[in-house]
Amino acid sequence: MVHGSTLMKSLKRRIAAGSRDFLTQGEKGCAIPSSHSVSVAESARLFAHFCSARALVLGVSGGADSSSLLWLMSRWRRDCGGPPIYALTVNHGLRPEAAAEAAAVAAMAERLGVPHEIVSWEGARPQTGIEAAARAARYRLLREAAARHGASHIVTAHTLDDQAETVLMRLAAGSGPSGLAAMRPLIWRGDVLHARPLLGVSRARLEATLREAGLDWCEDAMNRDPAFARPRLRAARVVLEREGLSAERLATLAARMARQEDALESAADAAWARLAGEEEGETVFAAAALLDEPEEIALRLVGRAVERHGDGTPQRLERLERFVAYLLACARAQTPAGRTLAGAQARLARGVLRIASAPPRKAARGAKEAATIL
Repeated sequence: MVHGSTLMKSLKRRIAAGSRDFLTQGEKGCAIPSSHSVSVAESARLFAHFCSARALVLGVSGGADSSSLLWLMSRWRRDCGGPPIYALTVNHGLRPEAAAEAAAVAAMAERLGVPHEIVSWEGARPQTGIEAAARAARYRLLREAAARHGASHIVTAHTLDDQAETVLMRLAAGSGPSGLAAMRPLIWRGDVLHARPLLGVSRARLEATLREAGLDWCEDAMNRDPAFARPRLRAARVVLEREGLSAERLATLAARMARQEDALESAADAAWARLAGEEEGETVFAAAALLDEPEEIALRLVGRAVERHGDGTPQRLERLERFVAYLLACARAQTPAGRTLAGAQARLARGVLRIASAPPRKAARGAKEAATIL
């Protein structure tokens, strides 16, 4: 979806402010003992930017984090006013306990006076990558609920611990600044905003909040299953914290990387406006101008063009780096070159780099013969 330039500039300012607030929040969070619950005053600060929202859809699974979100937001709305809130539980159908957990959330929501619905993930399940597929389905269903209720935001209960785990996973994957920025406090998902107001609050404090309120929560056995990456990282936390890699420090790293990423993207925006041209549906750069840019900016410019003309395949940073390094080396040597990446084709000739959609691949000979026989 294309958003108006004024709206996008406003969102960028809000996201940048969210990163700054997160750094401050993290510093405050370090000073708050893990046994301390989230107070009314702290909730008011965490949820202040929702006051102008049309309505909010909360993703509530029944675990401690999302149950705390439901309780805290219902209390905030009762005490401070605010937009309508709706709770949604997605039954992914992956565990026999899921239906009972969804029913428990429904009972809690009714007790708190929050409208609630349960939706199911329909369709085939992939053989691999089940976590990613379930996550994509969950966000799709949350967006659909937001559309039904006229909500401007979907809200999830990602915590300080989740942020730290994400940083570690991105480090293990060899991510660059964008990946190490981890989860942002506020992003677009289609035409709805996705907010994570609890990114600076530890899971232990949310559990303390529920205990103080006399509320129960569900424990998902998958959160302890070593077949998945996050449970393995949780099991390693004790060792990591002894070496100084606390959740607070990892989350602060993410916020600092987000700040640097925003600055780099702003520089790339300006460079794109200066350098990127369009001819006959192709994105065109003067090779000499690309070579004059810092390597990181040139990487981002070519990456944007690949994304614009490609087939939607997610770009892995190391592949993009090799792709751009090859093209820039050829540009320095004034050598013609051609290469494809993620469904986009780059052609370098006469000092001009052109990036367009790659032509369809020819079918293998055997496939052609089989098609002919059929």
